[in-house]
Amino acid sequence: MDKDLGQKRAVQYLYPPLDPFDQRMLDVGDGHSVYVEQCGNPRGRPVIVLHGGPGGGCSPAMRRYFDPKVYRVILFDQRGCGRSRPHASVENNTTWDLVADIERIRDTLDLGPVVVFGGSWGATLALIYAISHPDAVRQLVLRGVFLMTEDELDWFYGGGAGLFWPETWARFTDLIPEDERDDMIAAYHRRLFSGDMRIETKFARAWSAWENALASVQSSGQGGEAPGDYARAFARLENHYFTHRGFLDEDGWILKNVDRISQIPGAIVQGRYDMICPPVRAWRLARAWPAADLRMIRNAGHALSEPGISAELVRIMDEMIH
Repeated sequence: MDKDLGQKRAVQYLYPPLDPFDQRMLDVGDGHSVYVEQCGNPRGRPVIVLHGGPGGGCSPAMRRYFDPKVYRVILFDQRGCGRSRPHASVENNTTWDLVADIERIRDTLDLGPVVVFGGSWGATLALIYAISHPDAVRQLVLRGVFLMTEDELDWFYGGGAGLFWPETWARFTDLIPEDERDDMIAAYHRRLFSGDMRIETKFARAWSAWENALASVQSSGQGGEAPGDYARAFARLENHYFTHRGFLDEDGWILKNVDRISQIPGAIVQGRYDMICPPVRAWRLARAWPAADLRMIRNAGHALSEPGISAELVRIMDEMIH
């Protein structure tokens, strides 16, 4: 790793910007249509990119981690967010619906086995998809591992991360009456689904700001204010999924089923100082998954845009074609 990596911007390690060669709205049933795009080489090795959140949506920068001459890159906005419709909807919106959507996309585009590339919640979804459909996955490339466990939710919404960011945590908790602060996910849920757009947007911005403030190792603790429309979808979807513990049958479901992907090669890129998804989860996943290669990035936090994380992800994708 270059000594001055932390001084560079992540964009320096990415491929040049490129436009999609295909954009469509795919009817996935249940009243939902998801936005899907393809870029790169139409005959290249297929990669499905899974964004974080839930509710984050994909962005043009996500196209740039892959050599466009080699890879056929498929991005999509998961149900309820980005350009998918209905916006901010949690109806018929579960992990298993998203797994089915990935299969529908793979079938519609006639992709065959794919590389699945995802970070944070995208890593969670990638693992659940691979465990459910191991024959459909050629390789997994994961960043900022989140295993959707009670311990992880308690760390981030129960005060663990707040021990390191007390002033930022206070901004998140002070909006909630003291007698509700023992369950911040439930307290925010009542407000994010109040039916009052003004209240929903106010608490959505606060929910989003808490997470955004801790994403980068360079953070000052100021998360900035996301646009209300984006924040509302992001916060409602995240809170919905976390309220239902990812719709998994039991706590620790991913590690308990990781043997189903034991033969699938995987790369895990993890920031050493990730405050949102602490590195112990990536380490435990790598120990339980013999085919995984864990690459711990010093001086990096959670965000995809961390220079060290972006550089390593591009390096991994380039290594796969040589």
